[in-house]
Amino acid sequence: MITKNIDTKEVLNAYFKTLPSYCEPYGNGHINDTFLVVAERRYILQRMNTVVFPHPEDLMENIIGVTEHIRNKVQVMGGDAARASLVVVPTQSGDLFFRDSTNHYWRMYEFTERTITREVVENIEDFYNCAEAFGNFQQQLADYPAEKLHESIANFHNTPWRYENLMKAIEKDSCGRLAEVTEEVQFARDREQFCKTLELAHEAGTLPLRVTHNDTKLNNILFDEQTSAPVCVIDLDTVMPGYSVNDFGDSIRFGANTAVEDETDLSKVKLDLNLFEAYAKGFLKGCNGSLIETEIDLLPVGAMMMTLECGMSFLTDYLEGDVYFKIHRPKHNLDRARNQFALVADMERKADQMREIIDRLK
Repeated sequence: MITKNIDTKEVLNAYFKTLPSYCEPYGNGHINDTFLVVAERRYILQRMNTVVFPHPEDLMENIIGVTEHIRNKVQVMGGDAARASLVVVPTQSGDLFFRDSTNHYWRMYEFTERTITREVVENIEDFYNCAEAFGNFQQQLADYPAEKLHESIANFHNTPWRYENLMKAIEKDSCGRLAEVTEEVQFARDREQFCKTLELAHEAGTLPLRVTHNDTKLNNILFDEQTSAPVCVIDLDTVMPGYSVNDFGDSIRFGANTAVEDETDLSKVKLDLNLFEAYAKGFLKGCNGSLIETEIDLLPVGAMMMTLECGMSFLTDYLEGDVYFKIHRPKHNLDRARNQFALVADMERKADQMREIIDRLK
């Protein structure tokens, strides 16, 4: 069976005694190759991207560990464990992933029926529901030993490491672009010490290591198609040890910005405090007391940190010749970096208001 120029017959034979009649590309993910398979029921089949995730065995060990933990916890509480998390389907030989003859790695999930995904936050309720889902994810895994997880992408949210990478790109200036970004470089340099805030808090014992999702976007949640209630969190490839405040902060970065990520009119780039409050309220409700007080106090820092880190990553990529992020116009990454730095600056102006909101909600 040739689908999307990929021969899926070998992998389907590994999972089924009788070859399914339907296997077609599904969804709009950019990392893995995803297919909908229809046999006696529906399944999601994925060819894992081993360029982005070079250790698929470790990746699947993470996913199996956290999904089984969530289902066990929900079952004890009398909930619907089958819908509480993704369910990995074993091969006919009992393996939890399949390596084909061309050394590609595959996995299969049960299709979670009667659910939908959403690509865009259309109203404040959507953002609140997103927050509650990711907060609940934190609560469900609060007693899971984060140190057991592998780093699926090394230094993914290590902000001091991102800062050092930027400094290396500045020093090298391989594309001769440094002269036009002096203001942006200075913006990052002025926040060198801030970049260390969360790492220092962790060392001081005020910010615990947790199981984190690290891609807390709306489209990584399945919602019930009738009630619109969150059902479960998906896209678990980036689940690894991290800080809860970064999961919170990345959602604020993309969801509470009054402008799109690459808006060039920086006067439009602001932090919407109403959206910040809605997300904080939903996140803390979902966490249901699983965060410690010092951790909650650092939620505004998480928002600023993730935005600054993202801006530095865009700027680094611009200086290195746009080799990581896809661009759709010249200076696209520079526009993105300026956008994120403008949002950081507005967050800094509103830091006291963010802290007041958190104090009121906790």
